Amino acid sequence: VQLQASGGGLVQPGGSLRLSCVASRSLYSTDVMGWYRQAPGKERELVASITKGGSSKYADSVKGRFTISSNNVKNTVNTVFLQVNSLKAEDTAVYYCNLRELRYYINYDYWGQGTLVTVSS
Repeated sequence: VQLQASGGGLVQPGGSLRLSCVASRSLYSTDVMGWYRQAPGKERELVASITKGGSSKYADSVKGRFTISSNNVKNTVNTVFLQVNSLKAEDTAVYYCNLRELRYYINYDYWGQGTLVTVSS
C-alpha cells in the first residue's frame, strides 16, 4: 500500500491547515487509517485515527482542535483528511499518514512520506 500525504506548511499560531492522505487502495473494514507526528527530539505519537466505518480517536492534546475525516463514497474510502485548527507552536512536527492493516491477526503498518507542519510567527 502506498500513501501520499500532502497539505503541510508554515502557519502562524492560531492558524489552520488541512492535511490529506491518499491510499493506493480502498480501505478494508478492519483497516485503521490515521495521522502520527514526530517533533524534533521526540518520539512519534498518534494524533488521530479513523476506521472505514467512521469511528475516530484523538490524542488528548489535539481534542477540540483537530478533526479527522474520510471521503466515504458509496462505502469506499481511500482518502483521509486532518483539519488542524487553532495551531500552537507545540504542534510543529512532521506529520505522517499511516494505514494499519489487520491480516491474520497481525497488524501491518504502512507509512506515507511525511509532511512538515511549522507553526511560527
